[in-house]
Amino acid sequence: MSFDAAPDNSLLTRLRQATGPQHEAVEALLKLDGEIAGPHYRRVLAGFALFLSAWEPAVRAALPGDLQDWFDARSRLGFLRQDLQALAVASPPTSVGIVGALAIATPAEALGSMYVLEGSALGGQLIARTVARTLGLTPQAGAAYFHGWGERTGDNWRAFRQVLEQRVPQADHQDAADAAVRTFEALRATFRPLVTA
Repeated sequence: MSFDAAPDNSLLTRLRQATGPQHEAVEALLKLDGEIAGPHYRRVLAGFALFLSAWEPAVRAALPGDLQDWFDARSRLGFLRQDLQALAVASPPTSVGIVGALAIATPAEALGSMYVLEGSALGGQLIARTVARTLGLTPQAGAAYFHGWGERTGDNWRAFRQVLEQRVPQADHQDAADAAVRTFEALRATFRPLVTA
């Protein structure tokens, strides 16, 4: 799902190009684009809970104070916890290894990392439809995380893009891209033992 094409010299274009292979690898690992079995879906939710419980505090700490409330308002961790409870999935403990692998220390790195999860909210709209079709789950009962902000998702994406372009100077574009790549790699490392077991 794409909203508003970015100019070729934009940070968004650079992030897409830098993370293309990692993005494809995570999608291939998660296998959420076809028939989804209930146990697999629950493992995916547990993986996101493990990842986000480490990722959100790390990103928040690297953002300047004036963006922290903005970041908090974008959190989908509450949706995820709602799904875990609805499906009786135990919340995994936080992993400090994830935070170390992310190595997010600057606002540019935080926003580069956010690109990955903000983009996943767009894809989550498609996954929510697949989950509804294959598992019969709704946003109120087991599919809140992927449904996320629903109709507001596109507006949230555009607002994120605006902050990304305004707050990451050209000199920090590579740092943002590197952080996005590390984020995809940390997602793969988080999910690999959960979904390939």
